Amino acid sequence: MSDETPAEIPVIPAEIPGVARPDAAVPGAVPPAVSVIVPVHNTLPYLDRSIGSVFAQTLGQDRIELIAVDDGSSDGSGAWLDEQAGRHPNLTVIHQPASGGAGKPRNVGLAHATGDYVFFLDSDDRLGTEALARLTQMADTYESDIVYGRIVGAEGRGAPIDLRTSNGQVSIFDSPVYWTLAAYKLFRRSFVEQHQLRFVEGRLLAEDLPFGIPALLHAKTVSILADYDCYYLYGREDDSNASRQDIDWTEHLDYIGTVLTDVAETVPPGPDRDKLMVRHFHGEILGAFGAPYLARDETGRRAMADAARPLVESYLTDRVLAALPPRLRLRAHCLRADLTDELTAVIQADTEARPGLPHLDEDGRRYAGYPYFRDPERDIPDACYELTDHLVLRQQLTGRQWAGDVLRLHGTAELPGLDHTAVDVLLRGNGTEHHVTARCADGVWHADIDPATAADGGPLAAGVWGMKIAVTAYGAGGTAAPGLRRDAWLCPQDEDRTGLEPRIVGRGAAGPAVAALFLSEPHGHLHLDLDHEGRRRPLGGDLRGAAACTRFGRALVVARLTLPGCPADAGLELILFGGGQTLTLPTTVERSAGDRLAVRSVLRGAPPGTWRVALRVTTGELLRELPVRAGGADDAGTPLTLTVPKRPSPAAPLRRLRRRLGR
Repeated sequence: MSDETPAEIPVIPAEIPGVARPDAAVPGAVPPAVSVIVPVHNTLPYLDRSIGSVFAQTLGQDRIELIAVDDGSSDGSGAWLDEQAGRHPNLTVIHQPASGGAGKPRNVGLAHATGDYVFFLDSDDRLGTEALARLTQMADTYESDIVYGRIVGAEGRGAPIDLRTSNGQVSIFDSPVYWTLAAYKLFRRSFVEQHQLRFVEGRLLAEDLPFGIPALLHAKTVSILADYDCYYLYGREDDSNASRQDIDWTEHLDYIGTVLTDVAETVPPGPDRDKLMVRHFHGEILGAFGAPYLARDETGRRAMADAARPLVESYLTDRVLAALPPRLRLRAHCLRADLTDELTAVIQADTEARPGLPHLDEDGRRYAGYPYFRDPERDIPDACYELTDHLVLRQQLTGRQWAGDVLRLHGTAELPGLDHTAVDVLLRGNGTEHHVTARCADGVWHADIDPATAADGGPLAAGVWGMKIAVTAYGAGGTAAPGLRRDAWLCPQDEDRTGLEPRIVGRGAAGPAVAALFLSEPHGHLHLDLDHEGRRRPLGGDLRGAAACTRFGRALVVARLTLPGCPADAGLELILFGGGQTLTLPTTVERSAGDRLAVRSVLRGAPPGTWRVALRVTTGELLRELPVRAGGADDAGTPLTLTVPKRPSPAAPLRRLRRRLGR
């Protein structure tokens, strides 16, 4: 159950003898929205997690057709499925002899599917609860042939790609979708049948390439749903995932040759084909030249190299070679030049030890520390070791919090293989850039962003400031050698939204301002909005209150809010607006933990009429009038008003008494 392709694509008949199609039982029945196809082979410990995740979907079960194909299980999986089918009318179970891979059971499931869409779920993985509802909604909205849901690794297993940006239509040449060709995604069933897409049968590895590749090449609309964890990818406790089984790598490389032939026949030579080939060299071709290669004897290694060399000669253009990282670029060069000893040494440097420190040139270029660099007895070009443009900054923002007026940031950052690191936080906005030096210890950096001094010692101007982390690193020669600098946007890795509320901060001589952290859309980059006018992200989002008035004009107004950073000497006054007038009320203030404030005013003899209630906040030159809303802090609320009735005249009680006495 993995990621690959064959020369011939088997065509599955529309009907399979001995198994009734679900739609045949109810003539005229409305087809389900989605058919979920689950190939099952000896995965009993995981079925409750996998099949159960389908039963737990927010999409109604009447809109889901679940087809589980028991591929000759011997551990009781088939009996478990039959029992569940008795409880869930939308579950169809098909039993067949073991076929040697996930391809045939998926094809059988396709032959029985009746949904508008199909989704392939492996029996040891699971779906997010809202996955099918969200995926089908996106497909309906954009008329998508394929929808990629966000895939996340679970229990130590990594995800193939990190989808971070939702998009209704993407190109396979300018997006990461081609980097995961595995089956677990949503397909429009009419599109699948139109192009007769099927899986190769009898393979443990790469059975999904002949399905996934032509699907992407023929799809009119490919969409990405990245704002929800749709698919959870698990590793098995016994390490028996198909992708981890022992493989005949020589045969596998021959098989990959048929895959690439089909790609080359569809995509003409040029930059687009090269982008696809980079993915295949990363994965199916050069990925085998690691531990599996070293585990073979000299004859086995030679056979693997001979099987890979035609692929290198046919598809490894200069553009593809340059796009590979040095560890793979060196493998590809050694295969093409038939450098067997050098190939083994490069692989050993990765799998049995670690490459040495990068080589540094005076012009600032970096070269990976693999064997035989500039060895006069070997003719390996420097370009094969070139590292400069492939050094990626590894960084993570691990903490952010306000301490008074100062924003404190924490994180990790490194350029692998390079030492003596200097770290700065960059503030970019208003057409300028400011640097704030970070402190580093034990691999962790700390930076204090003080709006009063962040602009190179002066106050930070009002505006929106994007925040990046910049690393300057050196090799073994220390700071005397040319430095290499990389920067990246700060992007929190968790869903924590704390600390993003607008607050009041001081800026020294520039006076106070309203500051708010926010995450940009759609990438989630951390920004600081320092708004002197305080209009873009106003204070007091949770300001709620109540107001009442007696018939004699005695009014009571109370309100509560969170006001981070509010100075102790700030002025807070409840005010009334109405009829072109503004009334300032005598106000008492109570402060409590968590920047919570309670304000209260009692007014005697208020002028009659209906008044809107607001809270005026004054500190220094900063003045804000925040509207008070009725209702709880968790709802939107309506504007709070105070209605003061007309006071009765002094003679009115006497007239009422006379009417009672009949005078």
